[in-house]
Amino acid sequence: MPKSKRSQVVSLTKVAKKTREHKTALLTEIQENSEKWRFCWVFEVGAMRNTHLKTVRSQWRGSARIFFGRAAVMAKALGTTPEEEHRSGLHKLSQHVKGQVGLLFTDSEPQEVIEWFDHFQQPDFARAGNIASRTVVLPVGPVMRVHSNPPEPFPHNEDPQLRKLGLTTVLNRGVPTLETPHQVCEQGKVLTSEQAQLLKLIGEKMVVFRVVLKARWESETGMITEMAGRPLAAEEEDEEMSE
Repeated sequence: MPKSKRSQVVSLTKVAKKTREHKTALLTEIQENSEKWRFCWVFEVGAMRNTHLKTVRSQWRGSARIFFGRAAVMAKALGTTPEEEHRSGLHKLSQHVKGQVGLLFTDSEPQEVIEWFDHFQQPDFARAGNIASRTVVLPVGPVMRVHSNPPEPFPHNEDPQLRKLGLTTVLNRGVPTLETPHQVCEQGKVLTSEQAQLLKLIGEKMVVFRVVLKARWESETGMITEMAGRPLAAEEEDEEMSE
């Protein structure tokens, strides 16, 4: 007899138990890695995308261990007070574990780590709620996919989608065409869902995934080194205003 497709009742106690198990496993892994590696870095992520974080993990596989979970759980693993810290000095590092941050354990020399992350930047498409880093205006003529090489016009079967996203197009020989310029977004303004979708369709990338190192713990001395510079959010705000 086929199984019923009706909604099944899920016990919240089972979900909670699984969550506790995951938290405990994460705590244990972080503490074990603090005993294995020379350095532990706290890093902050700008324009978080899982795909790019996977690339970072892949590039550092074998020479580092990266954790990117709930900040409160990671801080607890390190220890938030001198009495609770897992190793000497880690409670000071835990003070930097706030917001969208991760931990990187490695034996690589600090300068090598700093230089690698300074150069790792991946442009990506903005999402609804992001700030437009520049004004984008589509000119009169065929609506083009700028990410194509060379750029090519949209096919006729995508005209309904373009209209749904706010473009007033006409079909000219089967090609979606604008008879007047269309401003997709304005620099400094929050992007709507429709604007973000349209920017992605035409191939305009407005955000950059990058990792900013905040602080470093050294196992031999227990010393914490704070990295010079401002929070990533403030840095991105200035970039948006200057572009």
